[in-house]
Amino acid sequence: MKIIGIICEYNPFHLGHKKQFDRIRETFGDDSVIVCLMSGNFVQRGMPAIFDKSLRAQAAINCGADLVLELPVNYALSSAEGFATGGVRILSHFCDYLCFGSETGDTDTLLSTARALLSPEFSPLLRQELESGCSYPSARQQALEKMGTNACLLEKPNDILAVEYCKAILAQDSPMNPFPIRREGCYHDNSPDAENPSATSIRELIAADKAWENYVPAEAVLNDAPLHTLAAGERAMLAKLRTMSDAEFEALPYGSEGLWRKLMHACRESATLEDILTATKSKRYTRARLDRMVMCAYLGITKQNLESSPPYVRVLGLGQKGIPVLKRARETGLFPHIGEKTGHEYEKLEQRLDDLYGLFCVSSPSPAGQTEKRRIYLTK
Repeated sequence: MKIIGIICEYNPFHLGHKKQFDRIRETFGDDSVIVCLMSGNFVQRGMPAIFDKSLRAQAAINCGADLVLELPVNYALSSAEGFATGGVRILSHFCDYLCFGSETGDTDTLLSTARALLSPEFSPLLRQELESGCSYPSARQQALEKMGTNACLLEKPNDILAVEYCKAILAQDSPMNPFPIRREGCYHDNSPDAENPSATSIRELIAADKAWENYVPAEAVLNDAPLHTLAAGERAMLAKLRTMSDAEFEALPYGSEGLWRKLMHACRESATLEDILTATKSKRYTRARLDRMVMCAYLGITKQNLESSPPYVRVLGLGQKGIPVLKRARETGLFPHIGEKTGHEYEKLEQRLDDLYGLFCVSSPSPAGQTEKRRIYLTK
């Protein structure tokens, strides 16, 4: 029996994700166990997830996952590197393989690029390029090219994250083996591909109240689920941003090189969230970085919070084959006892995140206190 880990968001779960499950079972057999480490109510792009984490976990379990865990927000709202590093750190305790999508789909090529990024030669070249004023992605590519490494692998979103997974596996000397699957279609397509839809295109259909059911497995259709969007919670975010002190802005993650001060002035002079982000944007900083920074501001997440190691991992969904794996994983000390209060500061942070997520609900704000009512989704 092999245990295969997946670091994911399922925002929402779609046909491409089901194909990944099928490919795993074809390769490793029906007795293989699929463990999904899924972002909670806030995803790596610095946005609220379109559906609550409990419902997304339920969809994954109903479509074939055996165990769904929550990726701690310290990693879920991090850069691609932090997202991958945190996920690998957790899954390495009990998984044999890490499965992920990649436009390239070639293990050797991905590992070769990851080794180049970890080489002593890379950091000085990266620093040199950053000092020229270009963005981190551009600086990284140019540094690799100076090393004689083909940097085209870092031009597509799934390949970029795939390299980060491989880099984390190598850096941590993880016992997991990478198992890339070639990602068909385009990750950022605005129009859904019938065979390989992108999550972006499905979210746009859902937000526009258009038919989206054909792009997800029947078991993952969530027609009656409350919808959450950034637009629905914009005024709540603006209320927080307009009342933050200088010290609170300075404590934000991603605010180095005076970026926090630029964001602070924009928040005090601009009317809308888009105006704030436009006023803060420059060629040096990606939009995704600013989106994460603003979301951290709203959620009250500081740089210190983001750099702290989460004390545990939550279980969101569990199937029968996942039970022995969970028992084995508990030996690592990563999981709290079910229903038991930990008393840790991270638990308070989790509750605050859930309470604030409710303000992104499109129909009407969800009440606070949902954390206490949440139950693990179990299948027979």
